[in-house]
Amino acid sequence: MATAKVKKGEGTTRSYHVADESLAPMGKNRILWADRDMPVLAEIRARFEKEKPLKGHRMSACLHVTAETANLARTLKAGGADLVLVASNPLSTQDDVAASLVKDYGMRVYAIKGEDNDTYYQHLDAGMRHSPSITMDDGADLVHGLHTTHIEFGKNIVASLEETTTGVIRLQALHKEGKLRFPVFAVNDADTKHLFDNRYGTGQSTLDGIIRATDILIAGRVIVVAGYGWCGKGFAMRAKGHGAEVVVTEINPIRALEARMDGFRVMPMADAAKIGDVFCTVTGNMHVIRPEHFEKMKDGVYVCNSGHFDIELDLKGLAKMSKKVDKNVVPFVDRYTLASGNTVNIIAEGRLVNLGAAHGHPASVMDMSFATQALTTEHAIKSAKKLKAEVYDVPKQIEDYISTLKLKTMGIKIDKLTPDQKKYLSTWEMGT
Repeated sequence: MATAKVKKGEGTTRSYHVADESLAPMGKNRILWADRDMPVLAEIRARFEKEKPLKGHRMSACLHVTAETANLARTLKAGGADLVLVASNPLSTQDDVAASLVKDYGMRVYAIKGEDNDTYYQHLDAGMRHSPSITMDDGADLVHGLHTTHIEFGKNIVASLEETTTGVIRLQALHKEGKLRFPVFAVNDADTKHLFDNRYGTGQSTLDGIIRATDILIAGRVIVVAGYGWCGKGFAMRAKGHGAEVVVTEINPIRALEARMDGFRVMPMADAAKIGDVFCTVTGNMHVIRPEHFEKMKDGVYVCNSGHFDIELDLKGLAKMSKKVDKNVVPFVDRYTLASGNTVNIIAEGRLVNLGAAHGHPASVMDMSFATQALTTEHAIKSAKKLKAEVYDVPKQIEDYISTLKLKTMGIKIDKLTPDQKKYLSTWEMGT
């Protein structure tokens, strides 16, 4: 791995691996532009700068390296953390942001847009060899490594924070099997994360990625949404708002009912494959769209993923059934020509379309998610002696603080309970 050196900062020489240092000025502009729309995180950063609650802790974070993440990294560093940041997705890295974090903010960053698998795992390796006491994950790759190939670097872990549905599922499975080695906070399950980040952030940015990559008109199209969790709900809502006819596929009967009650058609993927114009998986699972589905699709369909890694689409199976694959027929679109002559267009290599072909979630949404990350990190450190190797929810007081502060920054006021109302809700003795 090519590793470069930057000038000494804070008494240390920091190593890194980014694409092009000369992009730093553009990256700094982008970071500060996002910061304007992240007032909650900015307030936390100002307090962290004074109190240094993370001082003495080595942190490794495997996250999407974007302008919004950069402001989280700035906050963690302000709090005193010795941070290493690595990319959680080969296509989501904003190279100018990575360069600015290194050059302008003196951070150790290992992230290059389009990096191959070998480089990706070398970067993960750098994060683990940092011997962190706190980790942040987007998909549990760091934690997986610290439980398998690099156990020796996870001996001092105080806690880990996970911000994806799939990552939380993996960690809960580890705990259920009695193999979880340290405490984990399920940041993904926090209302301040999934209700806003997943629903509004994914909803808007997924549609943005599809439009940027294809330049298609959404109105009048049949858009198939695989999965009706918070991400699926958000995307289905936005697609409907643009005039699409939305079809939902599900394996959960409650969510399927909810999708139908919300006004969407619900059917198995085998049936949806025949009528869809655009397909998007948002499940967190693997091989949601498979060869038996691809072969039923209309000529020229668009297929993408906005839920998890590219394994949501069986791309190896698609390649085997294709007689020709044209890479980048337009930026971010690969065209697979099947034996029948029909074509299937895969957007962003099947990776997260909202980050691979667009800018990811808006900063105002990530303001809450990353504020939750920052304050939960502080809470984990303060509560370290009480924590066990379990999966924990984000404390309610953190969520209440963040949502209240977010409302304040938006100029919104809400009601408060009167003394009588508080009493009524806290006792069984008062009648109706």
